[in-house]
Amino acid sequence: MPTTPSNEESAGENADEEPDGDHGQEPARDGPYAVFGIVSYRDYTFGSLATRMGTRLQSVAMGWDVYQRTGEPLALGLVGLIQVIPAILLALPAGWLADRYDRQRIILFSLAGMTLTSFGLALQSWAEAPIATLYLLLFIDAIAGTMGRPARTAILPRIVPRRLFPRAVTWNFTLFQLAAVIGPGVGGFVVAWSIPAAYVIAAISSALFALVVLRLPAGCGVPETSTGEDVSSNTPLSTLFDGVRYVWHTRVLLAILSLDMFAVLLGGAVFLLPIFAEEILRVGATGLGWLHAAPAVGALLTALVMTHLPPLPRAGRALLGCVGGFGVATIIFGFSTNLPLSLVMLFLTGAFDQVSMVVRHTMVQLITPDAMRGRVSAVNGVFVSTSNELGGFESGLVAHWFGPVVSVVSGGVGTILVVLVTTVASGQLRRFGSLANIQPRM
Repeated sequence: MPTTPSNEESAGENADEEPDGDHGQEPARDGPYAVFGIVSYRDYTFGSLATRMGTRLQSVAMGWDVYQRTGEPLALGLVGLIQVIPAILLALPAGWLADRYDRQRIILFSLAGMTLTSFGLALQSWAEAPIATLYLLLFIDAIAGTMGRPARTAILPRIVPRRLFPRAVTWNFTLFQLAAVIGPGVGGFVVAWSIPAAYVIAAISSALFALVVLRLPAGCGVPETSTGEDVSSNTPLSTLFDGVRYVWHTRVLLAILSLDMFAVLLGGAVFLLPIFAEEILRVGATGLGWLHAAPAVGALLTALVMTHLPPLPRAGRALLGCVGGFGVATIIFGFSTNLPLSLVMLFLTGAFDQVSMVVRHTMVQLITPDAMRGRVSAVNGVFVSTSNELGGFESGLVAHWFGPVVSVVSGGVGTILVVLVTTVASGQLRRFGSLANIQPRM
């Protein structure tokens, strides 16, 4: 049973300076770009960048495809609901698998499934198949992605030294946001030309990432205990819920994950962007790509700044302030009928959300021992998927009954209320200090 940090200092003691594994080449210097001296990290990160661009491009195509074929806000909400069901039901088993079996192989199986479903989406769009076919393929794609997500997250600390991990996380999210800018930006033009082509590009991107994963050093995906022993035979099915117990007893993690989940659940407007592009801002498919890219531009610039700064010295206060700012920007976007103002507000939501992602991911990975990272990453994945995808269903449902403006604005108000409640309820989060000094809790 994991012990609970008694305060922010207990989670912020000096971390071990050695890498979790000996995979990859360790750089001689610890500057902002030192992490790219690790060959395995560099390969893995840029391979991941390719598939992330394809995934974001596919998201633009999916939203436009569904709305053009149905004209229903609720149909857009169903996209989120279909994606969240596998995330909730399969996340914990996926995390258990990532702590028992070779994570490289799990990632490869996941990417193979995503590649095949993207090709299937292209075929159904070209053949103008019933919308139920699209939903079915999306459901299968969500299963494949969910089964590989904990392994993809848990493998990273094995190829990066502990002292460089906060920097690696920040760079990871920087490149993630770069993908989120390029993917939708290009996606708007690709979708305007051919929706099936967008799905094909997504399939190719995930196949390229699979080739990169094959190049990683053998053994870096095998889970280890703190003594370096293989734990594949010591992770019985009875440990399936250990990740849940760990998060529950590590209350600062519970507070951060809950804050992020409810904020995005209530404040996520991304699933309604096709409606804003078509009916409110009247900018068409190309403008939809700009709207999707705007939050990513904000997050990208924020991430670039963070990569050149020391880890946040007062991470708890920064997190609370940025989630509150996310809610305010969401409200203004909901009322806006002006494209430049809407783009600025979406830009700010991305900037604020970037801080939240860096704080959450760094803490989850560094506080958690390697032998449990798959299961704890799975719990984190449940929170993230629930907020993103179930939030999309919530937004679509409210928009169906009350309109898209009410849906977005009420979500922003709800986000601010969640921040206020969390600020009062979690003194440990308010007082949490630097991300630079975190050690795993056994």
